[in-house]
Amino acid sequence: MAGFVDRNQCINLAIMSTPIPIGSDTLGWPLPAVLHAITVSLPTWSDNVGYLTGQEAIVDAMSTGYPRFFIHRSIQKLADICQEKFGSSEELCLLCPTRTTAEHGKEFIHDQALLAGKPSEVRIVHYAIHPMGDPPSTLKEASGLPIVSQSVPPQSAEVFSLFFHADTYKVARQFWQNCGLGVSSRYAEHCLSILGIPGFPRVLSSEFLLACGKSASRTFETDLTPKPLDTSKLLLTTGADAKAALRQRIASYFVHTESPIDARTNVSKDDVFLYPSGMSALWNAHQLLLASRPLGKSVVFGFPYTDTLKILEKSGPGAIFYGHGRDCDIDDLDATLARNVAEDPSAPPILALYTECPSNPRLCTVNIPRLRALADKYDFLIIIDETIGTFANVDVLPYADLIATSLSKYVGGYATALGGSLVINPRMRHHALLKEHLTSTFEDTYFAPDAIVMERNSRDFFERMRIINANTEYICDFLRTHSIEGGASESEDAVIKQVWYPKYMTPENYQVCRRCLPAGELDHENGGYGGLFSLTFTSLKASRAFYDALEVAKGPSLGTTFTLTCPYTLLGHFWELEFAAEYGVEEGLVRVSIGTEDREVLLRVVNAALRAAKSA
Repeated sequence: MAGFVDRNQCINLAIMSTPIPIGSDTLGWPLPAVLHAITVSLPTWSDNVGYLTGQEAIVDAMSTGYPRFFIHRSIQKLADICQEKFGSSEELCLLCPTRTTAEHGKEFIHDQALLAGKPSEVRIVHYAIHPMGDPPSTLKEASGLPIVSQSVPPQSAEVFSLFFHADTYKVARQFWQNCGLGVSSRYAEHCLSILGIPGFPRVLSSEFLLACGKSASRTFETDLTPKPLDTSKLLLTTGADAKAALRQRIASYFVHTESPIDARTNVSKDDVFLYPSGMSALWNAHQLLLASRPLGKSVVFGFPYTDTLKILEKSGPGAIFYGHGRDCDIDDLDATLARNVAEDPSAPPILALYTECPSNPRLCTVNIPRLRALADKYDFLIIIDETIGTFANVDVLPYADLIATSLSKYVGGYATALGGSLVINPRMRHHALLKEHLTSTFEDTYFAPDAIVMERNSRDFFERMRIINANTEYICDFLRTHSIEGGASESEDAVIKQVWYPKYMTPENYQVCRRCLPAGELDHENGGYGGLFSLTFTSLKASRAFYDALEVAKGPSLGTTFTLTCPYTLLGHFWELEFAAEYGVEEGLVRVSIGTEDREVLLRVVNAALRAAKSA
């Protein structure tokens, strides 16, 4: 991908002082109110339902959305151009940054369309974009499909359009959502600027908001103000510099041994691989294992973020799901693996096991040491997603072969760029095999301006996490005293059933993975419990009342400097509510990501919402 500075990104230095849209009349506003925000305001329960069911008034009000769930306006503009140039009246398209990602998309859409009984033909069109207009192009056949072949000179761009029948669009969007491999809004903006589309590349946030029907001069009355970032340090000037700095920073997050003998087991920059999103990192981890290890099903242990299970079910041999993640499930898994080995001792009984530390949204931590013992016994790999725990709070190096992280959340913090990382653990026996294979096949699809913003945003990660940890524990301790599990009773108007938070959910398992820093580092401070919790209520009515009355930012995502909440089960499992309920993930669950605001102000806001829930 191009390694230049997008001039637009200088604007991002002012993001930290941008007001956060809060209030019932902020439907569809980007959070924060800037062009490349990665979340959007859905301020009421009914707004969320309307968005999910496609209510016209709600959808029309959406200026943007979470990038894997919503096609950004810049991306849609570019897709419309590709559609007009290369598509037919019966086709739609999605855009990928490289031929490899497009080939993945073609295979995914084709296979899933067949299963859904939809038209399964997918063609890839390579569009090379030139600054002075389009040069003559020739059509060549590749895998039986037409590809527009053009040389790509310096300072140009290219996109690979996946064309499919319009009836297959919902299936194709699963690829965009599940795998996180599509082009980013900044990359689309870059392409549009090369094409000379009016307004690009210097799209100001104010112009974007006006185009979306929002008032660029709007102010928001709130006492909730995230701690400002020191903006005195400038952005790095190239994507290569930003990516190198980010990889080195991620490597430094891990607990390192000081022993010269064991120094080779420390994570280095070369063990860290960057991707354009967290789901892209998980997708690529799965592809790495499929390509380098004997084929087999993967196990998902514990109830994970929704798209993790989806990509393992839809790509490769499939998945075995242990959604409760209990110790008795480990016993069952051990017995199953033993039977599989007895039937065929020539290969590992499964490919890999995926788990989260802790899980989203249940905030549980599974018995990872027992799972590691099984992995060593049966020779399969463990992939741990530590996004919710964060590098600041958990240390999974003793247990994971691969560590996946959505940098878009706590590491990035400011909700202005996506990113993901995959770390190959040098302590594990398959490190050399995995690293050699990934190094030889790795394709850098992380657009330079996105990486530059992510590097800038991540500089105060540890400082933010100390504040977020303390704020969240303070709020959760308060809420738990008002929960039935914490001793309150329904006869005393208690409406909260449980507070799901690592301090209370499987605490013995979380403590095993909780970060313990060596002497002299960060004043001996150990890891905390993170910034995320979920609430279950005695009634759906109480859930709705709490959510609607909670005067914080509301929308998908988490890990932001500003407190952000959402009705998680609706957004993640709206079309499979019964499935989620089987694992305790109720329809009325409210998930809250606490930010860096003053904790007493946060407490007042939360208490007011609690009173509203009790009165519902």
